[in-house]
Amino acid sequence: MFVFLWSTIAQERERVVNKAICDAIRSRAIIQFHYDGGLRIAEPHSHGISTAGSEVLRGYQTGGYSSSGDPVGWKLYLVASISGLRQTGKVFLANRPDYNPNDRGMISVHCHV
Repeated sequence: MFVFLWSTIAQERERVVNKAICDAIRSRAIIQFHYDGGLRIAEPHSHGISTAGSEVLRGYQTGGYSSSGDPVGWKLYLVASISGLRQTGKVFLANRPDYNPNDRGMISVHCHV
């Protein structure tokens, strides 16, 4: 029973986060979220399934923490590791240079700019 309940909770969390990501992408909303030890600020460009079979978000990070020490640039985030995702109230108007809608890091895309 516990495993079933945990699985149901995890599936519902994934559904809510996936919807929030696609809503932000469609409205070009800048988002912030906790990931890998710190707060990130990013422009979400695409969301889908990685070549490893995980839900991922491709975004251009504009600020915040980075475990690599480089907080600005293109990043591929594991959705399961994202928490506290919210829109900042700001939007981005244009796609970032080097944005590729045919992202090689994804085998399937749920939504993109």
